Amino acid sequence: SKLKEARDIAMEEMKQLATQKGANAIVGIDVDYEVVRDGMLMVAISGTAVRV
Repeated sequence: SKLKEARDIAMEEMKQLATQKGANAIVGIDVDYEVVRDGMLMVAISGTAVRV
């Protein structure tokens, strides 16, 4: 589904950013979905990049 695809893209981008900063794990992941307008959906994802 489009929702899963959007979440997967956001997760992959977060992983890439964490790796660029030297992290090898992400903890405390939070995924939020917001309806913006005209049926558009925004996926916001956050977490803490760590090195273990």
